[in-house]
Amino acid sequence: MKKWGMLFIAVLMVTMVLAACGQEKNNSGNAANNAGQAANQNETQAGGDQTEPAKKLIVGMSADFPPYEFHIKNDQGEDEIVGFDVEIAKEIAKDLGAELEIKDMLFDSLLNELSSGRVDLVISGLSPKPERAEQIDMSKIYYTAEQAVVTREADKDKYSTMESLEGAKIGVQKSSIQEDMAKEIPNAKLTSLAKINDIIMQLTSNRVDAAILEGPVAKAFVKNVKGIVITDAKPETEDEGYVVGVKKGNKELLDQVNATLDRLMNDGSIDKFVTEATELAEK
Repeated sequence: MKKWGMLFIAVLMVTMVLAACGQEKNNSGNAANNAGQAANQNETQAGGDQTEPAKKLIVGMSADFPPYEFHIKNDQGEDEIVGFDVEIAKEIAKDLGAELEIKDMLFDSLLNELSSGRVDLVISGLSPKPERAEQIDMSKIYYTAEQAVVTREADKDKYSTMESLEGAKIGVQKSSIQEDMAKEIPNAKLTSLAKINDIIMQLTSNRVDAAILEGPVAKAFVKNVKGIVITDAKPETEDEGYVVGVKKGNKELLDQVNATLDRLMNDGSIDKFVTEATELAEK
């Protein structure tokens, strides 16, 4: 009987130990669950307090068009796109409460990138040609400039009128208003290139006789490239103003762009941007 009593006591002690271990495990599990729930609740609360990420405004430019948009090395030695179109883009982004992102691309691809939605706006010395209005919506004209003929110094007098360009080899930017103007010159042989730097190289290497460029752009290149000049020839066009391109049908964005342009034109900011960008391009 004593033997059975001792066995009963031993079994009872083992049972009590196992029960205590189980309770401890349950308590630990509950604590872990409670901690996890608290962490999730804190994360939810923190997320609720956070503001939404700033929206982004993606602007397409062909950054070889000083003083409108061009590359420089900034004070930190980094490549930077600057110009008065860039300053306008910054103001539009600011009014929209958006972060600005600039995409540098070939001029003749800008409208396709806009129509496809890969960029939100195009600001790149864009003239309001009627055929462009069929593809995109356009803002009001924010700046108007004259056109210019550039040639080598030795040929300045030779190409001093538009009539003197008849039959000449002329360099122009592809898909630009200057290309359209050159097509109207009888027997002219056009070299249409994507980048203006390449047009200037064609001129300095005697592959073309002259180039038709937008006035401030011509002045910037003449200032920085030896051996070329602006002639007395006066190209004329009905589409000398420049606009911002917006995807077809996006009236809300177009209205916001026009509101910013109104502000910048009324307070003199655009003239200030042009002056500062021209000085920067001539350094």
